[in-house]
Amino acid sequence: MVNKKSRNEIRVKKHRRLRNNLSGTAECPRLAVFRSNNHMYAQIIDDAAQKTICAASTAEKAVAKELDKTNNVDAAAYVGKVIAQRAKEAGIEAVVFDRGGFLYAGKVAALADAAREEGLQF
Repeated sequence: MVNKKSRNEIRVKKHRRLRNNLSGTAECPRLAVFRSNNHMYAQIIDDAAQKTICAASTAEKAVAKELDKTNNVDAAAYVGKVIAQRAKEAGIEAVVFDRGGFLYAGKVAALADAAREEGLQF
């Protein structure tokens, strides 16, 4: 009998390994990304103060009304644009990117590229 771990268990284990080397500070906070089946979430976090500086997701009414679907690459790119704009308003120029154990492809890459295009550096 094969005892295979679920994809989520593998992702959580990868994320724990990544978080051992990533940490956000007040000068350079962490951009954390989470992707569910229906939504994309992005937060900018100061780990030293244990505080979320700003956040954006497709679950927000203001963001969702701009989108046709909330679970595709276009939606992820729009969330990247929104989080970068909110970061600029909060005075943040550079961040450390935390992909949350997800592969850097598809929706995660689209979010990161859109955030970079809006001027967020990482």
